[in-house]
Amino acid sequence: MKTDLSHLPPAKQRELARVVQFLFEEFADMIVMAEGKRKAGRILKVILFGSHARGKYVDEPHTAKGYMSDFDLLVIVNQQDLTDKDLWHNAEERLIRETQATKVLRTPANFIVHSLKEVNDALAQGRYFFMDIARDGIALYQSSDTELHKPKPKEPTDALEMAQEYFETWYPSAGEFFDDFRSNLDRGRFNKAAFELHQATERLYHCLLLVLTFYTPHRHNIAFLRSLADKLDLRLVGIWPRDDRKARALFTKLRDAYVKARYSKHYAVTAEELEWLGARVEELGTLVHSVCSERIAELKKTAGTL
Repeated sequence: MKTDLSHLPPAKQRELARVVQFLFEEFADMIVMAEGKRKAGRILKVILFGSHARGKYVDEPHTAKGYMSDFDLLVIVNQQDLTDKDLWHNAEERLIRETQATKVLRTPANFIVHSLKEVNDALAQGRYFFMDIARDGIALYQSSDTELHKPKPKEPTDALEMAQEYFETWYPSAGEFFDDFRSNLDRGRFNKAAFELHQATERLYHCLLLVLTFYTPHRHNIAFLRSLADKLDLRLVGIWPRDDRKARALFTKLRDAYVKARYSKHYAVTAEELEWLGARVEELGTLVHSVCSERIAELKKTAGTL
């Protein structure tokens, strides 16, 4: 696997070194508290993937676009037990804090965690997401020279069948939650409406990621899902304005709705805010439908069924 970061500016390279340092510090704290076989847990690889690995990142936070590509990292561990997202909560919070509070990091960083077996199984199953990482990823850390398994691309008809199944499952599900959002908004149940709208948004992003890459992380954080989706098709970037403080605050309110709209007495959202968010999600749904339809058409052509 590649290890060269010379295509990135020195400042970006230093930031990545800090991110890896923070991940290892939080992992060490986790292992200290671990019991049983988790005490033998190890990080095997930390791999940079996505736009920064390919050298096609966007770094324009102060322009009209208001967009900056995140660092995307795959952390590979030696035990399936260590992939539990709850175990990595402190690491996620640390990266957010070092970006937003201490300003040690300028570039936001996201990471996913999988066992070596999960990654190699995904490569054997021809999942595009992991095939791209194996091809373009850059190892920021690796405990040995053990290479990932050689990818085995899916047969065109199998790829088409899988993409269609994902689309036919996830897209209608998003629509059902959007209908529930509208119903609750009309009845004045604003917190319930916010939760339903969050679920519609989450499912739209899951739909797009699955159809285009055959992978989506088991996360409810729509900000993270958005960051992965935006890199697949830049038309998605314009759905959520980044250059307007109020728009950013409303997206954050939607992101927080998964938990706070249900359980926090302090969560509050107005009908006007929900109308604006609903319009954004409706536009997202239209675009996701177009992007997924384009992808399925490509797969049909490759499979000779178009």
